[in-house]
Amino acid sequence: MTSALGWPGFAEISAATLVLLVVAAFVAGTVDAVVGGGGLIQLPVLLLLLPGPAVMAVATNKVASVVGTTAATVTYARRTPVDWRAAGVMALAAALGSVGGAAFADALPAMVLNIVVLIAIIVVGVYTFARPHLGVHENQRFARRERLAAMAAAGAVIGVYDGMAGPGTGSFLVFVLVGWIGYAFLAASATAKLANVATNLGALAYFAPHGLVVWGVGACMAVGNLAGASIGARLAIRLGSVFVRRVFLVVAVVLAVTLGAKIVSGL
Repeated sequence: MTSALGWPGFAEISAATLVLLVVAAFVAGTVDAVVGGGGLIQLPVLLLLLPGPAVMAVATNKVASVVGTTAATVTYARRTPVDWRAAGVMALAAALGSVGGAAFADALPAMVLNIVVLIAIIVVGVYTFARPHLGVHENQRFARRERLAAMAAAGAVIGVYDGMAGPGTGSFLVFVLVGWIGYAFLAASATAKLANVATNLGALAYFAPHGLVVWGVGACMAVGNLAGASIGARLAIRLGSVFVRRVFLVVAVVLAVTLGAKIVSGL
């Protein structure tokens, strides 16, 4: 279990390491399907256990994530109404943004990005906590055309962030849809999943041709992520927006603590 597998596409990791990665992918897929933030679990484990430059962990993470988010999208689509035109506009903008973000993955100092995200997630968490009824019921704030434009703009910005491997992308998508557009949390999670699929595909469109993906590891993790995503989406649909809101607040706290510790350790 501790000796290197020696298989092509597995970066000389051991069987035990592969099992740990698959378990992490399962847990990440479950959390991510509910409210986003699965990358908080999956990416750090990859960075810790996968040999090679960090960008390979980021690229391999996208393979696992895209399968899980696709499965969650399908589950939501079958069980809850989705405005496919609006979701598609946001997803297309997010995909284009993600390609650009992936191309500049190493351009912005990690410390700067972490500080920006920490401030954003604290503001998001406090805002959501202070408004107990936010996202429990739908309250659309824009006319149709303005809503599509706002969702496209948000998708593009968050797509760039995701392409650069930022944690909590799904959570930011959910918050924008709830706090700015006026979706209920459940509908926001369903819509965010499609946009998150697009950001993952956009990043892979850059990473894959550049040989940065460890495909064997990514494929195994994708199976774990898929199983977790199916469970998480069903939980969210069954328990509704109040449950999703609670999970969102927990993820926001964990993300803030994680990024805060990373910033302090890097000083």
